[in-house]
Amino acid sequence: MNREILIQEAFKKIKKLPNAKLEEVNNFADFLLSKLDNQLINENIKELTSNSSSFDFLNEEEELYDENDLKEKF
Repeated sequence: MNREILIQEAFKKIKKLPNAKLEEVNNFADFLLSKLDNQLINENIKELTSNSSSFDFLNEEEELYDENDLKEKF
């Protein structure tokens, strides 16, 4: 099914619901939209931070410890 057909089918079903159930559907739609917004925000933050050079100094940091410094090896 394409998007328009799905919207029409959902609209037909929603029109048949009583008010209390209509409120539940509205709340669920709000919940889904907020999840999409949060996902989009997280993806954009990841992209911004991965393209940023703010943490490049961490790649240049010298190694302070190696395996010889371990007291126990598992």
